[in-house]
Amino acid sequence: MAEMYIRVAEEENEEPMEIPSEDDGTVLLSTVAAQFPGACGLRYRSPVSQCMRGVRLVDGILHAPENGWGNLVYVVNYPKDNKRKMDEIDASSATKIKRGDQKTSDLIVLGLPWKTSEQDLKDYFSTFGEVIMVQVKRDVKTGNSKGFGFVRFTEWESQGKVMSQRHMIDGRWCDCKLPNSKQGPDEPMRSRKVFVGRCTEDMTTDELRQFFMQYGEVTDVFIPKPFRAFAFVTFADDQVAASLCGEDLIIKGISVHISNMFSPPNVVLS
Repeated sequence: MAEMYIRVAEEENEEPMEIPSEDDGTVLLSTVAAQFPGACGLRYRSPVSQCMRGVRLVDGILHAPENGWGNLVYVVNYPKDNKRKMDEIDASSATKIKRGDQKTSDLIVLGLPWKTSEQDLKDYFSTFGEVIMVQVKRDVKTGNSKGFGFVRFTEWESQGKVMSQRHMIDGRWCDCKLPNSKQGPDEPMRSRKVFVGRCTEDMTTDELRQFFMQYGEVTDVFIPKPFRAFAFVTFADDQVAASLCGEDLIIKGISVHISNMFSPPNVVLS
């Protein structure tokens, strides 16, 4: 049976994302929340009345309207209190930014592919503005990348633009943030991403996503190609990622080891 998708967006006028449905035509709320953190339901505009209608939700399962999902765009519902708090935080942050002197800072780039060089970083981030410093942190003994680096811009506007989005660098999604000031320059901020070692080739990204969703919201799963017996899983909450590090878990009858992505065990980097 071919997999079916429905179109979902945060707002009616935004470009929708396709979300997979289950075999029975329903959609799991957890599937929606994996792409839209905090989602509590869906709504859509009726083609007949032009009014917004809510999608029926029962025990975490979203049921299609009477005439099926069709080609409509479904809009994500969020709890009102959460949305109000988010709006207040955004407004407060904007006020603080306007009051600040807007000097740029070193930004940490998390989740870099092992092959990414400093020139690759500079070439990528130069599309956002003038770059005055880039650095890929490497192991002193081997010279191999540690999977993170730093970048600094001349203009504060460029820094803000870079921090407001995720970045696809050399085929991998990376995050760019302000480092934790309590940590040393060689230590990355606590990551939301974990390294999953001892994977088998029959494990798929969907299977890993479903397994790890029992611990918390999963935002990304990456299995390198060609297959190298490991994968990366990114959580929405860094505390979930930290709590799993050092654990041995059973997936499809196989014991996998979870560790911090910056120090994966027994991996030969190329």
